[in-house]
Amino acid sequence: MKGVILALCSVLLVSLAQLVLRAAMLDFPPLAALLSPQFWQHLQPLLLLCIGLGAYALSMLCWMLALRHLPLNRLYPLLSLSYVLVWLAAISLFGEAFRWSSFAGVLLIVFGLLCVSLPRKP
Repeated sequence: MKGVILALCSVLLVSLAQLVLRAAMLDFPPLAALLSPQFWQHLQPLLLLCIGLGAYALSMLCWMLALRHLPLNRLYPLLSLSYVLVWLAAISLFGEAFRWSSFAGVLLIVFGLLCVSLPRKP
């Protein structure tokens, strides 16, 4: 159970990282602006970038700890949950376009995850 919880923490953190990095890139300045004396005017996107990278690092740590508790073939399918979470959040938080083809892909991911993860009958 501990491995699954760590893996789910990893999925949530990597999803958060993707969303925060997207938010950072919406207002990220060109490199010349970052090297200028007025770089402090761009602290918000820089802070978001650091938060996103930190979330990735924490996600990797949770993943490595999860691998100590469960085999890779049981854990790896859980990573596909991040695709679903990021897709839903991108539509709701950033107003990105909803497409039925993307929805069908998300349904296939969820169905595949269920096929791989549900316990087999003896």
